[in-house]
Amino acid sequence: MSKTHRIAVIGGDGTGPEVIAEARKVLDAAAAKFGFGLEYTEFDYGGDRYLATGEVLPEGAVDGLRGFEAILLGAIGHPEVAPGILEKGILLKLRFELDQYVNLRPVKLYPGVECPLEGKGPDEIDFVVVRENTEGLYTGMGGVVYKGTPDEVATQIQCNTRHGVERCVRFAFDYCRKAGRKKVTLCSKTNVLTFTQDLWWRAFNEVGEADYPEIERDYAHVDATCMWMVKNPEWFDVIVTCNMFGDIITDLGAMIQGGMGIAAGANINPEGVSMFEPIGGSAPKYTGQGKINPLAAICAGGMMLEHLGETQAGEAVEAAVMKVTAGRIESLGAGKMGYSTSEVGDLVCEAL
Repeated sequence: MSKTHRIAVIGGDGTGPEVIAEARKVLDAAAAKFGFGLEYTEFDYGGDRYLATGEVLPEGAVDGLRGFEAILLGAIGHPEVAPGILEKGILLKLRFELDQYVNLRPVKLYPGVECPLEGKGPDEIDFVVVRENTEGLYTGMGGVVYKGTPDEVATQIQCNTRHGVERCVRFAFDYCRKAGRKKVTLCSKTNVLTFTQDLWWRAFNEVGEADYPEIERDYAHVDATCMWMVKNPEWFDVIVTCNMFGDIITDLGAMIQGGMGIAAGANINPEGVSMFEPIGGSAPKYTGQGKINPLAAICAGGMMLEHLGETQAGEAVEAAVMKVTAGRIESLGAGKMGYSTSEVGDLVCEAL
């Protein structure tokens, strides 16, 4: 066995632990087939821990996670915890403090998956969104004065730095080059957001012209991007964008690729520890019923393997998922797959 990779596992809330169990099942099968090891350490961060202790993340949690090669996350979100507490205290805290400055979201329609766009298939829907992940509106800069009065004022500041924008742009161009793709599109709003988005425009073109002359550069306003993702998704190859716009268009991307049940993503720090997760939420109403679709979590695991350098294994996981979607499951929807959660994991292992 060539190498053993140390993985932190956060099952999280609701159906998160269930989908992560299936991802691990497939990852272990891939490791056995391709000759490497996976060593998991589980952490109970999530809503149940918060309700029991009043603590979102214990002291030293972030530093402890730095010692792993990657983090595999199920889902965060508990019906008994007010919105924002877990999301900010776990998801955003990890992204920011571990400097996971790129959110990487493949938008790829697999064979056999129903697409809501008439006339579009796997050949038309295959692009990647590179979303800046640690700046913008999500930094929390701003505030409220005169709260609860008729004179209330609330501000939320979009903060971007040249450093943050440029490293995200470079990641997008590098990804395009390594993946053998041809075009990077900047999704922005330069006609209205004339300060932050002008910074994006200048960095995008200066970096692209100087260091990636063979890669075509394109531009689309965020509203136009949404329109073209529906009408002509084949126009896109790699999209790079800011935090807020990326948050919006990646959910649209999930829908055109068949839904949250197949959408996987990664929070990347190329020089540190990265985190891989299914895009869908914790779906607490399905907890413990064996109805939830684990394919997004399995795909996230495949992305993790590629990030760890186990490229052949990662590609094999995706190919196995595609075999399952092409002819085995009836639907991606929870309770509509024709198989239980664990049986879908078994199908992927069999295909692998």
